[in-house]
Parts: sequence; structure tokens; C-alpha cells
Amino acid sequence: MRMSYSILGAALAVAVAAGPAAAQVSAAEAAELGRSLTPMGAERAGNADGTIPAWDGGLTAPVAGYVEGGHYPDPFADDRPLFTIDASNLAQYRDKLTPGQIALLERYPSWKMNVYPTRRGAAFPQGHYDETVANATRVQLAPDGNGFTGTAGGIPFPIPKNGMEAIWNHLVRYRGEAYAMNWSQAAVTRQGTYTQVRFEYEYDFHYGSLTRPVAEREEGKLFNFLQTVTAPARLAGQILLVHEYLTNRQAWTYNPGQRRVRLAPNVAYDNPGTAADGLRTNDDFLMFNGAIDRYDWELVGKREIYVPYNSYKLVGDTIRTSDVLQAGHINPDHARYELHRVWVVDARLKPGTSHIYKRRTFYIDEDSWMIVVADKYDARDELWRVSEQHNINFYNIPMQYPSLEVHHDLQSGRYIAMGLRNDESRIYENIDRSGAHFTPAGLRRLGTR
Repeated sequence: MRMSYSILGAALAVAVAAGPAAAQVSAAEAAELGRSLTPMGAERAGNADGTIPAWDGGLTAPVAGYVEGGHYPDPFADDRPLFTIDASNLAQYRDKLTPGQIALLERYPSWKMNVYPTRRGAAFPQGHYDETVANATRVQLAPDGNGFTGTAGGIPFPIPKNGMEAIWNHLVRYRGEAYAMNWSQAAVTRQGTYTQVRFEYEYDFHYGSLTRPVAEREEGKLFNFLQTVTAPARLAGQILLVHEYLTNRQAWTYNPGQRRVRLAPNVAYDNPGTAADGLRTNDDFLMFNGAIDRYDWELVGKREIYVPYNSYKLVGDTIRTSDVLQAGHINPDHARYELHRVWVVDARLKPGTSHIYKRRTFYIDEDSWMIVVADKYDARDELWRVSEQHNINFYNIPMQYPSLEVHHDLQSGRYIAMGLRNDESRIYENIDRSGAHFTPAGLRRLGTR
């Protein structure tokens, strides 16, 4: 299908080359950050027909009813759908849908997209904005594109010149400081049955931390990460520890049956994700993560499409997990879509490398640099999997944050839903952990306590 791109100005209408040797941002371009552009590099103005509003700073304070650490009440609960897209009226809206979204609507007669008024609620701390604006003229992409220099925080390329810069923005976007949260995932069969796998997560961010002075951020480190499986019983006690760096990943696992800590070099690329029943790869997590070296990256341009956004109801405690999961796809009555501008980044597998996805097309929200939709193709160049990242604003921080991540397999008719929080009580809890906690020795202590 030929994509229909919105006209967003001459600078955005031209496809941008994928190579890392693109021209640097000029001082004049950088001066538009905070003016015609938001501090994150998005267009501040709305679109020509008024269906996308201007950005006014986003959500920066808790709404009534919010309790620290718990669920986020919906600030847009009074909104009603403007219209619904389904198989019967697909032709009317296909220019603002991705090939994957079209495939879902064509495959599942029960699937629909309720489209709501666009709310540009994405917001981040002022310190993150300050670092991002400063990065525009000082950050350099590594010669091979695998990394960058010149900063330890902020969006490195708020005015991207190529696909590598754009995907780095997604990989290192602000996601908080040190915190814990609980959620579960479910690999749903074609009949709609599933077993929930429950996790406890702990994150410790170095890159972009606004509480850890730059001098105390370990050079090149993005974050530490702990994943503990707590249910079902047959999987409980498995722990994964990751040290994520700009140019490499170190990972270890604890197996409760063996009571041993082992290196885990396979926690990367297209190796199967934890308890995912083969429905996602490791680098599918959070829509894309890890090394970028197996693909050639092209920054295609900008486009207006309907994407998951402000999904407070879908992940809130006013419904249960059982209300969300059903055969074929999640319950569309609880999902919210809005019209947003996205950067389109096309990744094609490099000759001589391997991955189960020959091609991946990512649609990155201009206001947050979060991938919100991804279309993935197999070795025959056929559309295989479609992923959507439903998201909300953690307005007490503030930051736009992934909530429910859904990966559809068009060939098997199955999907996996990750980030199910409806039945949880700990949504986001600030924690204080020593560096020793996120080490193999600390992992051993956690496993044997």
C-alpha cells in the first residue's frame, strides 16, 4: 500500500537519508526549540484543519482522585468518541492508518477503533527539556551510528536528520528515576484463553536522571533493570538482571530450580521474550529496544495517523483484566485512539545479518519520542506482526509512559498483551536502591532470600 503523507511543511515533506553522516543542526534550527517547536522537537502548532490542536505544555499536575503510587484517574473521562473506524468504513480513513492497522481491521470483523478528540497531554520535567534543547547542537552520532557522544541526558536529537537519530530518541527518552511497578502479561490463544504471567519490575536510570548528578551517572550506561516472575507457580522466582549501555547489554538470570546466577547473552535481538509463547522477540519489548546494528534505518518523514493515546480507561482500575482480554484482540470498547503526528522510521535488515523480521516500520509520537505503532514483515516481505503501544501521562512526574503493549501475530491469529495493570495496586513507586542491588551478587541474594 502506498502511504499517504500529510503536508507538514517543505522540511518535512522530503524523505531523509538513513546514513549517520547527515548535516548537523544549525543554530537557527535549534533556536526554534521552545518557539515554533516544543522543547522535545515536535511542532507546537496544530494542523491546518484543526483536528490536531497546538501543544500547550501538556499535563503537568495530578488530577483529582490521584493517590501517589496508585492508578491514574482519567483526566479526559468526559470525552466521547468522535467516530468509530471498522471494516465497513475502512476506505474512508485508510490514508490515516498504517498497513498493520488496516490488516487488523480486515482480519477481525469485531475489531474497531474508537477515535476521540486529540489531547496533546505529553509533558516532561523542565530539567529534561533543558538538556534536550542543549543537545540540539552538541550531540554527535557515532561514526557507525551505534551510539552518540556529547550528552548524558535529554533527547539527543530533537531535530533528527536520519533514522538512526530518530530511533535513538526513542531508546533513551525520559522514563523516570529509580522506581518499581507490578504488571502482568498474557499470551492469548485463538479461542481467547490465557494464563497471566505476573512480574515485579525495578528500574534504575543513569542516562537522563535528574536526581543523579551528571558526574555520578556511569559513563555510557542507560539503566539497570530487574524483572522478577511472581506467578504462575511453575515460573515464579525467575529473575532477570540487565545493565543497558549505549553500545552493549550485559544480562544475567537467576533460576530458582538450580539456585544459580548465569550470564544471559541471548536476552537480545530476536531471541524469544520471557514467557511470551513465541509471540514476541526480546527487542520487541517496549516496541523496540537494544542494539540497532542489524538494520539500515531510514527517516521517511512525518505523517498524521490514528494511534493509541491517553489510554487511562484501558489500564485503569475501573475495569478488570478479564474485561480487556478476548479472542483475536483486546476489547476495543476500552481502547482510545487519537489523531497525532508521528515520525515514520523504516528499518530494513542489513545484508549478512539475521533477524526474524526482515523489515520493521516504526511510528514515533512527535511529542514523546515513544513508538506507538510498529508494522513487522517476514523474510517473504509479507506483513507478519502488528504492535501498538497504548500510553498515558504519569502526570505526577510528569512523563508520557507506555501502559499496555499489544503484539498481534496475523499469521497465527494470536496476540500477547503486556503491561496489564488493571488488577494491580502498585503502579509506580519511587525506590532507593544501592548500586550493589543491581549486580550479579545482589541478584544471587534476591534469589536465595
